[in-house]
Amino acid sequence: MGTVVALSNLLEARQVWRGGAAVPSEGGQSTGWPLLDAVLPAGGWPDASLTEILLPADGIGELRLVLPTLARLTQGQRPVVLIAPPYAPCAMGWRQQGVNLQQLEIVAADEKHVLWATEQCLRSGGCAAVLAWPRQADDRSLRRLQVAADTGRALAFVFRDHRHLANASPAALRLELTALPQPSIWVRKCRGGNVPTQPIPFEPLSAGATRAESRQGMEMRAAHRAGDMHESSAPRFAANLTSAPSLAEREESR
Repeated sequence: MGTVVALSNLLEARQVWRGGAAVPSEGGQSTGWPLLDAVLPAGGWPDASLTEILLPADGIGELRLVLPTLARLTQGQRPVVLIAPPYAPCAMGWRQQGVNLQQLEIVAADEKHVLWATEQCLRSGGCAAVLAWPRQADDRSLRRLQVAADTGRALAFVFRDHRHLANASPAALRLELTALPQPSIWVRKCRGGNVPTQPIPFEPLSAGATRAESRQGMEMRAAHRAGDMHESSAPRFAANLTSAPSLAEREESR
């Protein structure tokens, strides 16, 4: 029969590991949504990290979720890059939301270059945030983006189909947007803290904004169908990370 030893003696002898609460991440940047900030360990987006946003379909408020952050960064003269957005953004609508279009760049990359272009922008150290819409991204690819975001001290956002929720992800923060029974944000993973058990109410649009967003959505789809977004070659992107025209330049050329 084994000898009974007091737990206090084991702890004092440091023979038993004592767990503790995880230390919250520091240096978070506000999302612009107080209810979301309140439940995130860093009080906002984890700085210099990858955030994965999972969606059941395009256009359920994912852009409204990040627009306050993009407005804050671009108004501070900090560059933001969009990699292969599925639709051409509406310049007027983004300007109305406070985004400084002179600090916004669009890179039109084909699918096989989306992750590469995203990684290069993040590593460059010249971008405050990089947003990407990859159709396919495995654990290894996402881990490279997480490391690149840390290296370049940038915010990284990837928008993906919610079916990928079943797969593990190296992202520091993982959010799922749902539309039914009401618009909500589910925190599925947050490094440095416990995952909330309840969704966060998400009302991305007021009555007036709903009409504006609907119009913007139609304009985005019309522009996409008209071929407004053009593929760019990898060599051209490698030579100049901002070779694609800014949203402001695109608007002026129309």
